[in-house]
Amino acid sequence: MGRTTKEDYARHYGDYQGKPKQLKAQAQRHAARAEVIKREGKAAVAGKDVDHKKRIAHGGTNASKNLRIRSRSANRGWR
Repeated sequence: MGRTTKEDYARHYGDYQGKPKQLKAQAQRHAARAEVIKREGKAAVAGKDVDHKKRIAHGGTNASKNLRIRSRSANRGWR
């Protein structure tokens, strides 16, 4: 396999990350993080992930009762 180039990343962004559905999902993730920072403070979230107890894809929301702070390994490690 060859090396990954800047052009590859740019193509991926244009093909996937730049689509309206993905932009909306990213905005939801950012809003969830902002909500938890507002509630818990920036220091509590530093270096950690904001996790949705019930995933957005499965009907979850950004309601504060559905959000929690988890370590990166705990939040990303289940896959």
